[in-house]
Amino acid sequence: MSGRKGKLYLSNVDAKGNGFIESKPSFVDLPLCLLEVIISQLVLKDNIRASAVCKTWREAGLYVRLVDKPPWLMYLPKRGNLFELYDPLQQKMYTLNLPELAKSTVCYSRDGWLLMRKTVSHQLFFFNPFTRKLINLPKLELSYDAIAFSCAPTSGTCVLLAYKYVRHGTFTTSTCHPGATESGLLRIYSPIFSRFSYRYERKKKRFFLAARKGVLFKMFTCGGEKPVVYKLPLESYKWKQINSATLDGLTIFTSLYSSEVRVNLPWMRNSVYFPRLRFNCKRCVSYSFDEERYYPRKQWQEQEDLCPLENLWIRPPKNALGYM
Repeated sequence: MSGRKGKLYLSNVDAKGNGFIESKPSFVDLPLCLLEVIISQLVLKDNIRASAVCKTWREAGLYVRLVDKPPWLMYLPKRGNLFELYDPLQQKMYTLNLPELAKSTVCYSRDGWLLMRKTVSHQLFFFNPFTRKLINLPKLELSYDAIAFSCAPTSGTCVLLAYKYVRHGTFTTSTCHPGATESGLLRIYSPIFSRFSYRYERKKKRFFLAARKGVLFKMFTCGGEKPVVYKLPLESYKWKQINSATLDGLTIFTSLYSSEVRVNLPWMRNSVYFPRLRFNCKRCVSYSFDEERYYPRKQWQEQEDLCPLENLWIRPPKNALGYM
């Protein structure tokens, strides 16, 4: 045994069962799921080099090269201008100094942009924390219960929508877009959202809505219960409940300001990620549909804190580290 110091050998019975043969383990023998996690940590140049090792490594390298990238968790400070951002895939923390957001509150997040409101004047504006670009908006004609925007304000097709509940099944909206000088009003009756609101109020469940490529997803959470997820396909007006067998590798990142959906993220599939880090390690609180449990197990007891007001998800640009 002294001659094998510092080496690891695998022992197996030979084909005839006559004894043991010794062989050195190889990185080629690593499980595919573990290879995905390892290679996902590499930059593109190193990913390409690793993909040339063998067929298995090529499969893992191509897979993580094509999957979605997760949003980052952004912490809104109670005071000061230092904002922390956390990458859940790389498990790294970054910091940005953003004096432009002083004395303002966040309303919504989408496509790497924040919709902000000045605390005193209530002036609305878009802000990109990475490029530092700021776009002011006209004053809305009415107060609102909720507000969101459709896509990046630089896309040319962005529409901002403010929602005000009137009565059961009826709500008033105010809309505008970047560059507009005034907003418009519209009153809408929706039987779909009428049934939606009734179930939500009666069961007292927290509700989240997300979209991916035209498909809508809604999720309910309540205390320590299992999150319930529904999907509204493009070709249908009927919500369908989905489970671990029909999630197809989806990962839902949820917060009070917006929710994001990704597909086939390494070691994050079929899960819900909440905007809160665990106490003892830098990983977000999550729920796995495959294992039907929260991580950590007792975290659900602080359900009200799983989506704190000061935390939200935001999509980083491809060159995000260049802005740090």
